[in-house]
This record gives sequence, C-alpha cells and structure tokens, in this order.
Amino acid sequence: MPTSTTLDELDHMLVTALQTAPRADWRRIGAALGVDASTAARRWARLTGAGLAWLSCFPVAVEWITPVVAFIEIDCVPGRLHEVAAALAEDPHVFNLEHVTGGRDLLMTVVLRDNAELARYVGFRLGRLDGVAATRTQLATTLHSEGSRWRLDRLDKEQRDLLLHDRPRGEGDWALRAEDRRLARLLGEDCRQPVARLAERTGLSPTTVRRRLDRMHRGGALMYRCEVARFLSGWPVSVYLWGSAPPDEVARLAALLAGLRETRMCASLTGSDNVLFVVWLRSVERVQSFETALRRRFPELTITDRAVALWQMKLAGQLLDPQGRHLRTVPFWTWDDPGAESALGDLVSRLRAGPGPSAAAP
Repeated sequence: MPTSTTLDELDHMLVTALQTAPRADWRRIGAALGVDASTAARRWARLTGAGLAWLSCFPVAVEWITPVVAFIEIDCVPGRLHEVAAALAEDPHVFNLEHVTGGRDLLMTVVLRDNAELARYVGFRLGRLDGVAATRTQLATTLHSEGSRWRLDRLDKEQRDLLLHDRPRGEGDWALRAEDRRLARLLGEDCRQPVARLAERTGLSPTTVRRRLDRMHRGGALMYRCEVARFLSGWPVSVYLWGSAPPDEVARLAALLAGLRETRMCASLTGSDNVLFVVWLRSVERVQSFETALRRRFPELTITDRAVALWQMKLAGQLLDPQGRHLRTVPFWTWDDPGAESALGDLVSRLRAGPGPSAAAP
C-alpha cells in the first residue's frame, strides 16, 4: 500500500504503464502488470487521491494557429516572488513555472499563438504585474524533446507490446481541428474518460468520438503525460542547462542530448545560448559529474549557465506543492485578456497618430 514517502514496485509499474498507454482500459493494464483490473484501478485511485501521480492531456498544435514556445526568466521584487508566482500560475498558457536558483527568480515556459501575442503578454501582462522587476525572453526555434517521452522504465518489451498492440497506426492529423476543441478540453479535465462519457458530454455519437480520437492519436495531435511526485520518482533534482554550440552542430547535438536517460526537455533557442535542456538527476551532487560527462562526450557544447529547480510550482499545466505532489489542474489553453488587448489598442492608436503638434520642433 503506497504511503506518503514511498512507492512500491507495482506503483512504479503502474505509472510506467500509464505513461506508455494512458487511455488503456484497466483490464489490459492489469494483464500487463500481472494483477486484476480492479486492483490496478484501486491502486491508481489511491495514488491520484494522495497527489502522488496524475495524468494530463493537451494539444500539441491546432489548425487555426501556429503556436510559439518561449522561455521567460523573471526577476522579482524582494519579498514578492510567491505573490507573482501565484498570479502567473493561473494563466492557462503557462506550461511550466518554477522557482529556480541562479540569475533569475522564476522561469516560465509559455505557449502562445504567435510572436505578437507573446509581445503583448510580456509587455502588458508581465510588464504591469506588481512584483515583477525584469523579464528576459527567448524563443524555442525547435523543440527536440519534451517530458511526455520520459519513462520510469519498469516494464519489459512483452508488457509494452501488450499495452500497445492495438494502438492506432497510419496517417492522422498532426494538429487539432477547430471542431475538436470541446473534445480536447474534456480530455484535459480527465483524459481517461471512456468514449461513452465523452460522447455524452460533447453531444457526438460514440462512433464519431472514437474516430476523432483515432485520427488525432495517429497524427500525434494530442500529448499525454503521466507524472509522479518528484520526491518519489528516484529523480528528485531538476536542472536547467543553457549551452552554446556552433549553429551547424545544434541539431545534431540536440538529437543526442534528447536521447540521454536524464533528459526531460531539449530545445534550440534564439539567443547566444542556443541550446536549453532540462535533466532530472538522482541528487544535487550529480550536477557537476553530469556536466563533466557532457564535456567529455560533447566537446562542441559549452555549458554557459545552469539553474536547479527549488519548487516546480506548475508542470505541464498542473499545480504542485513544494514536494511535487499534485494539487489541481489549470486547463491549458490560449490566452485572452481584454485589459491587455485594450492597452495594446491604445498604444497602436498612439503610434498611428504620432506625437501631436505640441511635440513638434520649434
């Protein structure tokens, strides 16, 4: 039976099974783990009820926009860090929000519709938020790897094959269609809802729901994550590493970095530090030895900065406590802020009108 301080081997296998096949039914999951369906379901309910593990789902891309991913560093006024973090954690497009060490107080990963919306968010949301002293923004030019691919790796090939044997194959949509918005939002609330329940809540037929899910799964339009509280994962230390590499080497190096067991995320950036990746390590003592191993294996890569996460306040849209336990979900979606839109409109009108007669030279 899981406690607040340990997960047993069945718990780890269960999390790995749901990382592998998040919508598999309990009968199949139980068969893969060697337990009955009710045992698997009860064990999962116990883990989620205690906030020790959870599932989430969100679209990778949507047809009606071309989203941008940005990393924003935030410096806070002394004594205002947690106030700022609590406000930003509610923003639906903030994917990750972390209190980190080093030359910034908070580090955010945001997903917005385009560069113009990113400029509006930085200028009129962050720029006017009490407690924010400064921000620095970099765009991800390519996202080479992200956390949904990370596994606890407690299953063998036979178990994985059992979970995935009827996985949809062939070509599908890589992006969410406008007609799928309602379905995607419901999956964001609970991605294990059965087809019948999704059909009831969307007003679609079960056949239509199943067809749309198959289409999106074949194309990779939906991303699923099964996470476990970090202090129980065996990988409790999260480290951001910024690096610099020759431009013609970035893609090759990023592909190799993304394949490391420790890597959770790897992106190419627009700045002079043109690579950013996140690794999970067994202990903080491993940071230097990990960097040493990187230097030996990838001499073309220079690590220019690093930051250790002190508190992952928000991870893939999920709010977490300081130990990494799940608190609640902030539905992940696009950003709409009438106040910021109005302020931007006023600025554009001012720029269109010019400085006026009083500003003219004598």
